[in-house]
Amino acid sequence: PPPPPGVKGRRIRELTSVVQKRFAFPEGSVELYAEKVANRGLCAVAQAESLRYKLLGGLAVRRACYGVLRFVMESGAKGCEVIVSGKLRAQRAKSMKFKDGYMVSSGNPVREYIDAAVRHVLLRQGVLGIKVKIMKEWDPSGKVGPRTPLPDVVTILNPKEEEVPVRDMGMHADM
Repeated sequence: PPPPPGVKGRRIRELTSVVQKRFAFPEGSVELYAEKVANRGLCAVAQAESLRYKLLGGLAVRRACYGVLRFVMESGAKGCEVIVSGKLRAQRAKSMKFKDGYMVSSGNPVREYIDAAVRHVLLRQGVLGIKVKIMKEWDPSGKVGPRTPLPDVVTILNPKEEEVPVRDMGMHADM
């Protein structure tokens, strides 16, 4: 297995001790395991965090959002939506939406196809809210996306070749 996050697993030990203290567990009773994300581009949490650090670093909102959008779409997503709301530049709060591709927003497919994450960024002017929604591609193997196809997808199967029996109609040539 790959090494744990942080220098020689320092980060994971910090998190373990924080969880133990927070929930008053006895020392050594909590074990945390970290798992690497298979495809960072299709993980809404990873992208929301990435956008958060870009904004904290002082990158312009529009530029940061389009960067995330492009990266997600290049990673093989079917669609992506990024919403940033709060005080952007001016004193008056507003929200900016950035969309690309195809996105379902209702019904059962939302549960299977959409990965969503919400994060907050504390800037000098106030708090910005970040929402990232990623729609995954249908994957019959179930590794990258959901196994079940969208309900509105129609697959046309080729008809089976079967022999048509020739019936004698009872007409004779001697009539």
